[in-house]
Amino acid sequence: MFSSPTPLPLNVQAWQQRGHTCQLAGMEIFYRDTGPRLPKAVVFLHGFPSSSYDWHRVLPLLDNPGQRVITFDFPGYGLSAKPAGYSYSLMEQADIVQMLLASLGVREARLVAHDMGASVLCELMARRERGLLAFETPSLVLMNSSIHIDMAHLTPSQKVLLTPAGPLFAQVSSRTIFRLQLQKILGKELPDEELDAMWALMVYGDGKHRLAKIINYIRERVRFRERWIEPLTRLDIPTTVLWGKEDPVAVAAIAETVAGEVPGAELIWLEGVGHYPQLEVPEQVAAILNDVLA
Repeated sequence: MFSSPTPLPLNVQAWQQRGHTCQLAGMEIFYRDTGPRLPKAVVFLHGFPSSSYDWHRVLPLLDNPGQRVITFDFPGYGLSAKPAGYSYSLMEQADIVQMLLASLGVREARLVAHDMGASVLCELMARRERGLLAFETPSLVLMNSSIHIDMAHLTPSQKVLLTPAGPLFAQVSSRTIFRLQLQKILGKELPDEELDAMWALMVYGDGKHRLAKIINYIRERVRFRERWIEPLTRLDIPTTVLWGKEDPVAVAAIAETVAGEVPGAELIWLEGVGHYPQLEVPEQVAAILNDVLA
């Protein structure tokens, strides 16, 4: 694994020790694979700028012991490789999903996606429509994501990272700035240990120096809008839009728009919850997932 100037907190070390790594596209990818090794699984896709650790409060509450559950860190995030020369395009991130599931023998994946991960899901659905997806997708769960980027309210840090000053800002960013920005997008306060874990995972493996590259997915949301939004309007998969209603970034209007676009989608509001429902109200999220993934 990679060294980091910021030691990983003990809770993150425990998470890491229960996971595995594999080589995909020449990069080391961290993943966790629990439950029976069936060809069908629930697969969680995390967002920016965090990692699969975002799901750690929900996973123990999933109540189907016969269910295979897979989480992983995209390249550039968490405990996976963060190479300087990688594009971090959502197209390549979608490739990683397909390669990982193929390597693990998964032929059927129920996808649960948050934030940036939901845009990766959109690319996967675009490939599915073209007959280019190697696994079946019986159901989808979309959580707080700026899929409609024109409706999103980006944070000050996101806006700066997208400017020519982005690389410099990333280098001088601090835990204090990160915590302040994160607290502003939450509906419910998180324990300090959660914020510390998110920071440590973000900067792990030279992660600070990749922030200005990995955020380019926001530009891709504009560039590939038609490719990613149009397939949603033709989906024939049971879809749940699960949304923290007080999210100041991926605002409630985005959820309403997506739920209106996807045929038969169910919109479930989480009142008083911000951008990270899985961390803010894990019991509620798990209860809903236990229902929709049954």
